[in-house]
Amino acid sequence: MQTSPLTHPSRRGFIKTTTLGATFAALPGILKAQQAPSINVVGANNRINVACVGFSDRFQDALLPSFLKSKGELNFELVALADLWSMRREEGKAKLEKALGHSIDIYRSDEELYEKAKNVDAVIISTADFQHAMHTVHAVKAGKDTYSEKPLAEDMDAANAALDAVRDARKSNNRGGAVVQIGSQRRSGDAYQIANNYIRSGQFGDITYVDLCWNVNQSNRWRRGDLPARLKESDTDWNKWLLDRPQVAFDPRKYLEFRLFWPYSSGIPGQWMCHQIDTVSWFTGFDFPRSVMAGGGIYAWHDGRENSDTFTSILEYGPENDPAKGFQVVFSSRQTNAARGNVEKYHSTQGTIDLIKGTVSNEGVEKVKEQTTKLGETAVAATAANTGAGNMEIAHMRNWMECIRSRKQPNAPIEAGYHHAVALIMSNASLRTGMKATFDKGTRQVMAGGKVFKGY
Repeated sequence: MQTSPLTHPSRRGFIKTTTLGATFAALPGILKAQQAPSINVVGANNRINVACVGFSDRFQDALLPSFLKSKGELNFELVALADLWSMRREEGKAKLEKALGHSIDIYRSDEELYEKAKNVDAVIISTADFQHAMHTVHAVKAGKDTYSEKPLAEDMDAANAALDAVRDARKSNNRGGAVVQIGSQRRSGDAYQIANNYIRSGQFGDITYVDLCWNVNQSNRWRRGDLPARLKESDTDWNKWLLDRPQVAFDPRKYLEFRLFWPYSSGIPGQWMCHQIDTVSWFTGFDFPRSVMAGGGIYAWHDGRENSDTFTSILEYGPENDPAKGFQVVFSSRQTNAARGNVEKYHSTQGTIDLIKGTVSNEGVEKVKEQTTKLGETAVAATAANTGAGNMEIAHMRNWMECIRSRKQPNAPIEAGYHHAVALIMSNASLRTGMKATFDKGTRQVMAGGKVFKGY
C-alpha cells in the first residue's frame, strides 16, 4: 500500500500519526520563524570578528541586515571591509560605521586584508559571480571561516580549487577545518527542510518530474544606471578584479554589470537557476545531473548584454548505472515577461509538492478527490526575485554564525555549492556549444561535444 503524500512531517521531522485527520489537525501553524538553539561551547564568550569582502548591493540589502539580527546575541562584530574600488571602500566605511556605531578598518583587496588584519576570524564574500570560488580559496588558506555568496563558481577549475581548499583544511585544521556556508539560503528555510525530510522518507514516492521557473519583466535587472560612468580605472585594480579571466581592456559595465556579461557571470543560470537546482540534489541525493541540454538567447533587451534574457535548461537526474531510472528537471526563465512568476514543483505519481505555495497535495493524481494542506510558509513571493533579508536569509546567516561557534558543518557546506556549480556549468556549456553536456567525475570537468568546457 502506497503512503499518501498528505501524511506530513513536522517542523523537525515527521508527525507520527495513524490517521489522516490527526495529521491535518497537527499541521496548521507548525512553521514559524526559525528559532536558534542555545549556544554552549568552549569560547562562546569570545567575540568573533568578521570582515566584508565586496561591498555589494547584495551585502547591503540582505547579508548585512541578516548579520545584524544575530550579532549581538551571538557576540559577533563586523570590524573590516575590503573592496577594490576606492569609492565603495569610503562609502562602505561611512555606512557601516553609522550602522555599527564604531569605526572599521578598510583594505584595498581581500589579499591585503589577510596580510595586514590580525583581528579577523571570518569573512562574508559578496564579490562578482566568477570571483566567489577563488576568494573563498584565499580566505580558507588564510585560516578564515567564510560565508560565500552563490553561485560558488562559473568554471570547474575554480570550483575544484574551492572544494579542495576546504577539504584540505578539514584534514589539517584541529578546529575541524573552515566553516564555509554557501549562500543557498533555501537550505535554512523551514518549508524546504520539511520537504527534504518528507521526500527522503519515501512517503512522497519516486520523483518523476521537477518544474522550475523564474520569470520577471525587468529590462533593467542587473543594470546599474549611471554608476558605471562614475567608475574610473585609476580608482580600482582592474587586473586584480579580472582574477583568472583573460586580460581585456578596462570596462566599467563589465565591472559593475557583470551579470550581463560572459565570462564574468552566466547570468540567469548563475543567479536564479542555482538556487532552485540546489534543492534537487539536496532532496534527491543525486549530486549532479547525468546530462543537460540548454538553449536561450537575447530576444528583447538589446542593451549590449552578452548573457541571455531568455533561458531554458533540461537536466536529467538519476543513477549513472541505470538509465531506465531517473527523472527530468526543466528550468525556464525569462526577463521579458513575468507570467508564471516563480515555480518550484516536485511531482510524483502520488502528488505534487509546491515549494512556492508551501503545500503538498494530490494534484495530478487521477480519480482522487483533491486535497491540499500546508507544508510550510510561502517560500518566495511570486515574481519577486527577492534580494532582501527575509526569514531564510536571516536563518542562513545565523546558522553560519552558530557553526563558527560549534565547529559543525553548516546547512549549505562547500559540497552544496560544488553540486549547484556543476549543474549550472553544464547548462552554460550546452547553451554555448549547442551540445549535450555531461560531467566527468574522474577529471572533474564538464564535457560538451567530447571536449572540456573551460568556462572562459
